[in-house]
Amino acid sequence: MTTMTTRAAESKRTFESASPEVTTALGEALGRVLASGHFVGLIGELGAGKTQFVRGVADGAGVPRSEVASPTFAIVYPYQGRITLHHADLYRLVDRDELYATGFFDLVSGEGAVLVEWLDKIPEAAPAELLRIEIEIVDEDRRRFHARAIGARHGTLLEDWASAAGVR
Repeated sequence: MTTMTTRAAESKRTFESASPEVTTALGEALGRVLASGHFVGLIGELGAGKTQFVRGVADGAGVPRSEVASPTFAIVYPYQGRITLHHADLYRLVDRDELYATGFFDLVSGEGAVLVEWLDKIPEAAPAELLRIEIEIVDEDRRRFHARAIGARHGTLLEDWASAAGVR
């Protein structure tokens, strides 16, 4: 199920997942349409499925499954697939200065796509244009993905993702 709202430079959709497998499949669909320059920020409480979703994105982007791990201790981890995918986890960081010291901001303006877990911990890590996905826990298995695209390029990404996921 999906709903859609559109404003000038912002569009929104809601995706439903009934299982971890569907969460992975939603991630794979996004990974298939992700391109260099895209920025995706993930928000959700512990256990919401952020890392499960990221594994799906990496699969869809052609990253070998054996390379994908949560970068909680490394903070930022690059994966090479069809595109370079920079996966960041901000859970253990305190502020922008601490994130700056990791070289993260060079990645945002560099080659590849950026996928950030816990974006709400340091919201200023996000560029002006992005795809922001809030994952809501509905029950033990079900999740609701509230996606908000800001900027025309990320609006197109959101629509391409919905199409790749088979959602109208």
